[in-house]
Amino acid sequence: MTTELTDAGLEFVSDRHLAMLSTMARDGAIHQIAVGFTLHDGVVRIITGDGTQKVRNIERDARATVGQVDGRRWISFVGNAVIERDRADITLAENLYAARYRQPQPNPKRVVIRIDVDRVLASIGLRE
Repeated sequence: MTTELTDAGLEFVSDRHLAMLSTMARDGAIHQIAVGFTLHDGVVRIITGDGTQKVRNIERDARATVGQVDGRRWISFVGNAVIERDRADITLAENLYAARYRQPQPNPKRVVIRIDVDRVLASIGLRE
């Protein structure tokens, strides 16, 4: 999947930008919130607290999209998500997050939203 991105696309998803995570709410509405995310080996990762609305939504319906925009540049990653609770998975996600944003605050209830990307949509120049 990362091979679909140009050098400009890879740079765009490694620069410090926030994105919007969209999941499906219980009533079928779209639940959308701002998140930090990382892209590594074709997988999007978001660190968050267990029990949040986004986690509950994904546990009920795995569909998820993460979209980042900056001016005229934009990119979206679409796929199915799972919640990872294994310490090794959380440590990897925390390290990736620290490299892109900053060291995250300790959170004993931290989990990882892992999105296995099926489709990438992007503005011109970010995808091959």
